[in-house]
Amino acid sequence: MSQIENQNIEEARDYHGATKHSYWSVRSGGHFLDWETKPSLFKLYPTLPVIPLPHDVEPPDAQALAAVSAFEPVGDGPVDLGRLAQVLFYCAGLTKKKIYPGGEEHYFRAAACTGALYEVEIYVVSSDLPGLAAGVYHFSPADFALRHLREGDFRGELVRAAAGEEAVSRAPVTLILTAIFWRNAWKYQARAYRHFYWNSGTILANLLATTASASISARVVSGFIDARVDRLLGIDAEREASLCLVPLGAHSPAPDPPDVPPISPETVPLSKEEVDYPEIRRMRAASMLVSEEEVQAWRAAFSRPPSPPSGGTRYPLDPLAEGIDSGRALGDVILRRGSTRRFASTAISFPQLSTILDRSTRGVPADFLGGPGTSLIDTYLIANDVEGLPGGAFYFSPSDRALELLKEGGFRREAGYLCLEQQLGADASVVVFFLADLSRLLDRYGNRGYAAAQLEAGIVGGKIYLCAYALGLGTTGTTFYDDDVTAFFSPHAQGKSAIFAVALGRAARVPGRAEPLSPGAH
Repeated sequence: MSQIENQNIEEARDYHGATKHSYWSVRSGGHFLDWETKPSLFKLYPTLPVIPLPHDVEPPDAQALAAVSAFEPVGDGPVDLGRLAQVLFYCAGLTKKKIYPGGEEHYFRAAACTGALYEVEIYVVSSDLPGLAAGVYHFSPADFALRHLREGDFRGELVRAAAGEEAVSRAPVTLILTAIFWRNAWKYQARAYRHFYWNSGTILANLLATTASASISARVVSGFIDARVDRLLGIDAEREASLCLVPLGAHSPAPDPPDVPPISPETVPLSKEEVDYPEIRRMRAASMLVSEEEVQAWRAAFSRPPSPPSGGTRYPLDPLAEGIDSGRALGDVILRRGSTRRFASTAISFPQLSTILDRSTRGVPADFLGGPGTSLIDTYLIANDVEGLPGGAFYFSPSDRALELLKEGGFRREAGYLCLEQQLGADASVVVFFLADLSRLLDRYGNRGYAAAQLEAGIVGGKIYLCAYALGLGTTGTTFYDDDVTAFFSPHAQGKSAIFAVALGRAARVPGRAEPLSPGAH
């Protein structure tokens, strides 16, 4: 893969422009789904040693809303094999099975994913834990087990890759999220690069809530030398990319690593044929960091002034009081969660909406952000039916914890159109759109800032999922007509780019039900 400098920001501009949805691009694309080449949903290593994970996984029992809103855990819980199994199951495990007419089985996972294609893989780099030797592992949700890639303690190699990031240097375990290009591009083509970060974001929302419930420290680390991490995992960088590191726990200093010889473990082909999308490979290459100095400079780049006030009427959030939440435990919420297929076109209350916005936007512990409440993205929304709030378009001001009215009116038809003409957008009580000032973002962060904004939007969207389900509501992520979203929220949003969108409301009953699964059941 040829290296293109991260600061050559025309690469991100070109990629973003080329992968925009518009009324005409959707109609003239000509893409169709070739079911004969649909990729497998599981990465399989047929020859590697198998380490089964414990099946008696303890459900995270903290109140879901409290766990979602926590920026840093209270206390310092240990990371052992049982806790590792808990984190893996509740962020990426198989949680439901649905049998379709004809007997076809389909498995759903703990976190939402575009098209249910599950292109995000998780690897484990661990010190010695009770029941697990130090090593590098791949997590297999299919049989809820680890596959042993390397023997030994390689955490020090991640410390080097992350340019001495303190959270990585002290963590007994670090998870690495990657994306397999073809598994998502089969349906979404070159736009899949965006989806890698949305889908890893929803996984991270579950992960951060689960670790908060267990009082385990966790941090999202996006600044690292990509080639070092790819080499450690033995992945084919032309087909799979490392997205982020997530160190878990503290007080376990990493030793200097042993030598890291190349490995190329055998894997089962995803499908009989793969289609290459050079735009994905080029965008990934353009965002790679190649030295410790570049990683440190990238990590220090955060600076974001707030968006200007709209001058419109302000509606301060009115969330449910802390401690009197719905009472639903996080584990139960994750197992109930799904992507809503139909909304009931009925109202939710302003306290419900306020609670969802308040709890999901308190901040993400990430190396590319400045601390609690800081963000690379701006939050806009269309309120179709919220008791106590007029219908209209709003900007959410995180510093003031208030909604600013941009324009009042009934915009159900517009909401449906902006969500790629899907009825879900029109029927939802609220559609939330995340936008970002890409020009400013790219100037400071380079091409990798584009991925960081997508990732943060995915995490906040995943938190909205959990908050909505904790309150008995439904949610779904949705794609959109890029420039039309910006135009709708302008002049306030002028110059910004649409990043991700989430619709929420009361779910309507849909025939058929997926049966729940326990860890290891399939």
